[in-house]
Amino acid sequence: QPPIPKEKLITLSQRSNLRPIRDTTIWICLLVASGFLLITTWFSWWSLPLMILYGALYGGAADSRWHECGHGTAFASRRANDVVYAVASFMLWRGPTLWRWSHHRHHTDTIIVGRDAEIAFQRPPSLIRTAIALTNLRGGVDMLWRQMRHAAGRLDTDARDLVPVSEHRRVITEARVFVGIVGAVLVWCVLAGSIVPALFI
Repeated sequence: QPPIPKEKLITLSQRSNLRPIRDTTIWICLLVASGFLLITTWFSWWSLPLMILYGALYGGAADSRWHECGHGTAFASRRANDVVYAVASFMLWRGPTLWRWSHHRHHTDTIIVGRDAEIAFQRPPSLIRTAIALTNLRGGVDMLWRQMRHAAGRLDTDARDLVPVSEHRRVITEARVFVGIVGAVLVWCVLAGSIVPALFI
């Protein structure tokens, strides 16, 4: 541990709403601006770097907000933490209640195979598996199917193991909202004759 005086640690640990509101506003503005630029430059050479920028702001920046708001450490307000956590959970295709319990398990049984569902890099290490994991091509598809199963009322073994029975209905409801939003965007794609709306989620 770094040697931080107790008084300084207390000061650094103070939560507020002002700074996270400012940071979240900046994040949303950058996300909207990069999305707007991506739409206006679609099918040009600019669309590739803008897609990378949008993806970093969408997935990468959402992950840190998901984590801190899930712990309740970003905002002083519990409601603000819960709202940003729910939005970031959708952006990452994670059911909010399921992943809150999964993350709790991750902190109690860290890197214990069969107990920690959030082991990022399995052993033995593999550059190919790591590269595939970073693209989210496999993980994203797995998460979508998982949400669809949960929306149908069929919780998988991990969900039943992680989440108390009293919150199973909530997991199913959240999955239905998630699948409903994705379904609405797919209908939008069909009506617009374009995959562009889907690319933004």
